[in-house]
Amino acid sequence: MTDAPRFLTISDVADVLNVSVRQVRALLASGDLLGIQIGGRGEWRIENVQLEKYIDEQYQAAQQRRRASEAGSDDRDRVEHHDPSAP
Repeated sequence: MTDAPRFLTISDVADVLNVSVRQVRALLASGDLLGIQIGGRGEWRIENVQLEKYIDEQYQAAQQRRRASEAGSDDRDRVEHHDPSAP
């Protein structure tokens, strides 16, 4: 059994997330995904822990959006089913 490397390249992260290298670079530039630059050419490395943290945060955000959507849908149902003749 081999241990996973501590750091991943942008290409590695793109493969894990099934997105383009450009999308990973945008995540790094926005600060949504944390990484470090190594060497004179500014090669990026992303620690596995940071990638897992980003993925967890995305799941949490998706869950919050779903809950907000469900709450909004409940509010619309109450309005749509309101009987205007009711006191």
